[in-house]
Amino acid sequence: MNVSSHASVVSDRGEAAYKLKRMTTTTVNSLAKASSAYLRSAMHQPIHWHEWGEEAFALAQRDNKPVLLDIGAVWCHWCHVMDRESYDNPEIAQIINERFVAVKVDRDERPDIDSRYQVAVSSVSGQGGWPLTAFLTPDGRPFYGGTYFPPSDGYGRPSFRRVLLSISDAYQNKNADVVEQAGMVENAIAQAESFAGHSSEFSPDVIDSVVQSAQRSHDERFGGFGQAPKFPHSGILDLLMDRFARTGDESIKEIFHDTLEKMARGGVYDHLAGGFHRYSVDERWMVPHFEKMSYDNSELLKNYVHAYQVTGWEFFANVARDIIRWMDEWLSDRERGGFYASQDADYSMDDDGDYFTWTLDEARSVLNEEEAEVACLHYDINEIGEMHHNPAKNVLYVRASVEEIAVRLKLSNERVAQLLASAKAKMYAARLQRPTPYVDKTVYTGWNALCISAYLAAARVLSLTDVKAFALRSLDRILTQVWDPETGLQHVVAYSDPEAQHRQVPGVLDEYAFTANACLDAYEATADLRYFKLAKQIGDAMVERFFDSDAGGFFDTPTTSGQTLGVLGTRRKPFQDSPTPAGNSVAAIVMMRLHAYTNDATYRDKARQTLEVIAGMAGQFGIFAATYGIAAVEFAHPHTQIVIVGDGDMADALHNASIHHFQLNQSVLRLKTVEGELPPALMETIPNLPGVKDGKATAVVCSNFTCHPPIHDPVELKKLLRHLIN
Repeated sequence: MNVSSHASVVSDRGEAAYKLKRMTTTTVNSLAKASSAYLRSAMHQPIHWHEWGEEAFALAQRDNKPVLLDIGAVWCHWCHVMDRESYDNPEIAQIINERFVAVKVDRDERPDIDSRYQVAVSSVSGQGGWPLTAFLTPDGRPFYGGTYFPPSDGYGRPSFRRVLLSISDAYQNKNADVVEQAGMVENAIAQAESFAGHSSEFSPDVIDSVVQSAQRSHDERFGGFGQAPKFPHSGILDLLMDRFARTGDESIKEIFHDTLEKMARGGVYDHLAGGFHRYSVDERWMVPHFEKMSYDNSELLKNYVHAYQVTGWEFFANVARDIIRWMDEWLSDRERGGFYASQDADYSMDDDGDYFTWTLDEARSVLNEEEAEVACLHYDINEIGEMHHNPAKNVLYVRASVEEIAVRLKLSNERVAQLLASAKAKMYAARLQRPTPYVDKTVYTGWNALCISAYLAAARVLSLTDVKAFALRSLDRILTQVWDPETGLQHVVAYSDPEAQHRQVPGVLDEYAFTANACLDAYEATADLRYFKLAKQIGDAMVERFFDSDAGGFFDTPTTSGQTLGVLGTRRKPFQDSPTPAGNSVAAIVMMRLHAYTNDATYRDKARQTLEVIAGMAGQFGIFAATYGIAAVEFAHPHTQIVIVGDGDMADALHNASIHHFQLNQSVLRLKTVEGELPPALMETIPNLPGVKDGKATAVVCSNFTCHPPIHDPVELKKLLRHLIN
């Protein structure tokens, strides 16, 4: 069975399982008409849910009821738990229906709503995450909230029933206090990212501050940053690799090398299918939250590709190929192009990672004796595993290497590797027969752009022609379906259910920044000037729609959006990475890349103004300012452009020397001739250099709009690149 048909079968099976677990009654509420898979999953709940919109808030004002806002996601385990425990409960539903207007939001579909109410709830309770449970005045201003509320008092939280009754009583009997609290929370949202008083002249010292923060928070024992729970912080890993490439500091190398290796050997990595789960609940990367996100895997794919460039260790290249294997098989629309959003952690309400974990008996049932012995030693499969809900369940992680097992069993390394490969294939085939967690086939523009950039990076470094072709097909789909110079970018390319009504959701800053960046990556991968022109077009639209011409920086929603429902009118300038790269930081990177190709100083000026918005406090964000640090590298160091002209073995050698040299602010273009068009800054110099047109394979390195003499020897090219980065 080929990848496309196999992915379709397992995904359809997962979709059927997901629908079955939600169908607890034959009646449906208004969410049956929703486009979002997460909202439709609640269509059978006995709650009179509303989608976000004028109608719900008008009803709340007419009936003078507070609004219960639930924000979650289809991949969210605790969202499903709260669904089962509370929202499926007729008694709880009756309280909600009588006393509240209930609104449900998919955080993936509406990141603008989620980001604002996350700040609101955090200011009230100190909590954030999903499910987000917020209580609003009828005009949408939050006054109380939290995340998961249990059905009975416990976990240090009051029962959801008690919360509902208390909030309802407070709203009716202490309304003045509620309104005052709502005003305070609204002010907290407005202040959260105003950055007033924090603008300053940009200094490259901020790069040192962010790097030092990573050094301080690095877990020397288990890798990663901080303690449990542990998330992959992809931006800081890239920044550390750039710092190591420039300085040769072995202590920096130890941080990213150790982290990437231990993550890939831990349970947070799916050793059978490939790809990473969202995060680890423990400090050892052993027991994950099992959902798998497209954006986590796209950014980690870039990390492992870059680590291979920096270190040359094939282990990192193999992990990168394995991430692609999983994304190809599970998250790719092989027919039309595009990447799906996520895979759920669970296949039913009673599941907690059972699809991904193994009992000793389950492993032995599908393996022969030799395979079982090797697999159990390698993955530490025992009678007692790591899962609290079922202690017999084992999370697969690498406990013993092939070499260690070979010594213990008195076998050759080759024989152990052979047995392990056979065991993995059999276990994966057996796992595919289990009920499969739901794959959300929604195609989001911004997340797709991240995946496209990652695929293009991997294709270039690892020479993966098919991967490059799929990335370009996916980008072409976005540019064809959801980009229009007049109306801009849309947030959603396609919904998971092809029969669902397609809702037009305007793109936020992330869509523009990530997509413009992906277009520049596509130009560098193909030398097709069409992609450069589209990058410039989208970048210009981003400036026009989102840039704050008064104070600098980019708002996350268009300056003329007119969105004032609830707290959507509150302006935000996202600078912190969480969970995807910060929109302002990527926008600044796009501005710098466009400046490098056009020598148009207005782009550099926009980048400078953006970086200066929080220049006085960026270092305080620590590793959450990693993409800001990357933008600072782009701004502080002269850009380097390598243009390879020619064909044949020597041109290939020059190209390989270029792409295996890692630095963040570097581009590589491969041209057979210079007869075609080039971006303005290169058109002025490249065609006129001696030796470029004589048919000889040539490398031209340009830095800060000055080109070095043409080079025809890969060794000399490497020397020059090393000189320029130091």
